[in-house]
Amino acid sequence: MSTEAATTTTPKNADAARQISLVQLSLLAIAVGIVGGVGAVVFRGLIALFHNFSFLGIFSVIYDANVFTAPSPWGAAVILAPVIGSILVTLLVTRFAPEAKGHGVPEVMDAIYYNQGKIRPVVAVVKSLASAICIGTGGAVGREGPIIQIGASFGSTIGQIIRMAPWQRITLVAAGAGAGIAATFNTPIGGVMFAIELMMPEVSVRTFLPVALSTGTATFIANLVLGPQPAFSVPAQALIGSHPASLSALLLFALLGIIIGLAATIFVRAIPFADDQFDRIKNPYLRHALGMVAVGVLFYTLYRIFGHYYVEGVGYATIQALLLGQMTTLLYILPLLYICKLIATSLTLGSGGSGGIFSPSLFMGATLGGAFGAVVDAIHPVAGASPGTLAIVGMAAMVGGGTGAVMTAVTMIFEMTRDYGIVMPMIVAVALSVGVRRMLSRENIYTIKLVDRGHYIPKALHANMFLVRHAADVMDSDVLVLPASADFDGFLRQPTHKGAFKHVVVTEGDRIVGVLRVNTAFRRGLEDTSTGVTLGDVAQKNFVVADADEIVFDVIERMWREGAAMAVVVRSHGKARASDVRGMISKEHVADSVAESIRPYGAA
Repeated sequence: MSTEAATTTTPKNADAARQISLVQLSLLAIAVGIVGGVGAVVFRGLIALFHNFSFLGIFSVIYDANVFTAPSPWGAAVILAPVIGSILVTLLVTRFAPEAKGHGVPEVMDAIYYNQGKIRPVVAVVKSLASAICIGTGGAVGREGPIIQIGASFGSTIGQIIRMAPWQRITLVAAGAGAGIAATFNTPIGGVMFAIELMMPEVSVRTFLPVALSTGTATFIANLVLGPQPAFSVPAQALIGSHPASLSALLLFALLGIIIGLAATIFVRAIPFADDQFDRIKNPYLRHALGMVAVGVLFYTLYRIFGHYYVEGVGYATIQALLLGQMTTLLYILPLLYICKLIATSLTLGSGGSGGIFSPSLFMGATLGGAFGAVVDAIHPVAGASPGTLAIVGMAAMVGGGTGAVMTAVTMIFEMTRDYGIVMPMIVAVALSVGVRRMLSRENIYTIKLVDRGHYIPKALHANMFLVRHAADVMDSDVLVLPASADFDGFLRQPTHKGAFKHVVVTEGDRIVGVLRVNTAFRRGLEDTSTGVTLGDVAQKNFVVADADEIVFDVIERMWREGAAMAVVVRSHGKARASDVRGMISKEHVADSVAESIRPYGAA
């Protein structure tokens, strides 16, 4: 028993000893935010460089993703741009960092929940190059996923270089992820909400403060270089303003939420389906090249028919044109663009590309919302429910429904539009969208990939109500207080006690010297056995003493820090005396208390 206690206590004490202060953690988070902001700027420059050369044949880092790409001088040969890009992406991913493949966020979540927040430093470099090449050459993915993984990777690297507790390293990972998305969309509050909803196992002052500082810093850096303007320019006719939405308009937003929920479910299922189909092709270069040939053919066909590539890259130009009212008269094209973007994104990621799903979600939500608005306008216009407004709400509903990050979706779209009046319609649509998706698909677009690996991520953050209960509420009061000199064999021959286990407090005089947890079933067949062992010989010395009024959180923390198997509960403000013993708390009692606290919530 003593050997086991020693082996379990050392690492726990080491974790507790290497915690850094909140001030130090916050300063490191600011450093992570600086890297996140600079990384977002540099990453945009890389995308521009590859995009301008691939589509226009020029070397330039000037590129406005909100403006449609000019016709390529390569003509039909532009189809080969994503194919050439796929070769470079596959080389980088297979040779240096396989975790850089895909949309990035699942890998960060996996590191947080299954690897103590440890991400290899090389991931940031490989992800930057692979995603910039993929997006720049026409891959139908977003730039936010790579920035999230880049920021998270840097946070993890700092957390591995500087000795700190695992929860602090995880906090820096979440801070890096939040900083990345905040800098990408100029949404500092949305970055915080993203980290809270998807990245942080614990939400408290000690974790929230570093994340908030990091996202704020990243946004400040990005604003200095890229400007303070929101991600999209929204005209006045698409805004609701200070006038509350009418009941008829809210009903339309609710109906849109249901429609988007169905569309989000399709998106959640489409990428794993594409993964499975492409996995049949064993050669990674051939696999990715075939997928990108199809993407190239798709966006070039759209160009030949409609005059723009539409689904290549992040797709912000289509969203911007839709918000400005330049596409809502083309009712037939909007549902088609949703389908094309769904296919293009699934082909890009399923075949082995690298990039995010946030931007494609915005694209698909905007096209469906705009199409729905155009139909409403054609049948019976409703005040406050213009095609532009419904496109904005559609973006939030698709992001919330697909990712499950409902507060992030509402907050980020609000920050993009700066329109307070649109918050209520978004809440209605997002709630119904995620509700429909949850009925049809328990997993969201991030967790579905991890579940396939057998790695499950919590669907909700529950308040740890069991932690504020008193020790007296959790303890087992059916304990025996016996002297250390008592015969162990005689104890086993006593009449059977209630339950399978019996807890014993071992004393010397009025001093507590040990604890014992005995399986009473062991007494069978031992009636004639004589070992000569006393209770003092077999008692465990790794225990702590807790007051009856002490909260469970503090008791568990001390048990963990000291590697204790049990806690002896004594009268409040009493001494550690045998006469004061009221009960005992074992790890089994803690587990029962946890189970009881989450029972009201049912299945998540």
